[in-house]
Amino acid sequence: MRIISGRLKGRKLAGPGGAALRPTSDRVKESMFNIIGGEIEGKIVLDLFAGTGNLGIEALSRGARSAVFVEKSRQALRLLEKNLSTCQVGNRSEVLFKEAIQAIGHLKGRGACFDLIFVDPPYEKGLIERTLEKLLREKIYSDNSLLVIEHDRREPLSRYDKLWNLILRRRIGDTVISFLRPVKPESSKQDPSSFEL
Repeated sequence: MRIISGRLKGRKLAGPGGAALRPTSDRVKESMFNIIGGEIEGKIVLDLFAGTGNLGIEALSRGARSAVFVEKSRQALRLLEKNLSTCQVGNRSEVLFKEAIQAIGHLKGRGACFDLIFVDPPYEKGLIERTLEKLLREKIYSDNSLLVIEHDRREPLSRYDKLWNLILRRRIGDTVISFLRPVKPESSKQDPSSFEL
């Protein structure tokens, strides 16, 4: 794994030795960040199911103001902290050693608000829908925030439209990246093609 662009371009990140963790591949990450483009500069980022910190550190490299990393695995936490130290972005980072659903409630209690939220849970365990349901109850984003979900093609986002407008979906092999924005209360459901990143 490596940082693809920005101030830390080319920096190598520590990754897992076994199959217990599934970091986002460089190919998927590059496609994801090419689409996000100018959504990163100066933004406050939340990296749920952060793993090694691959996505959040890439955002910091590209000019994000700060990032909160949420991870519950001790193995991943060690790698995440090593990567934050190696990349020298600890002063713009916070790590929460919590389960993601619990962390959302914790962050809501602090009054946190994020511009860009990454959701990359273990595939096909129902965690995406649980996360979206929690976000429905605990709003830690603004009307202009962007939610980026990485998921398996066999795990459709069947209930996203309760809270989010799907604005773009990109498939890379068996991996799907879905880009969503909050549904604004005053607006009716709109054609996703009318939205721009």
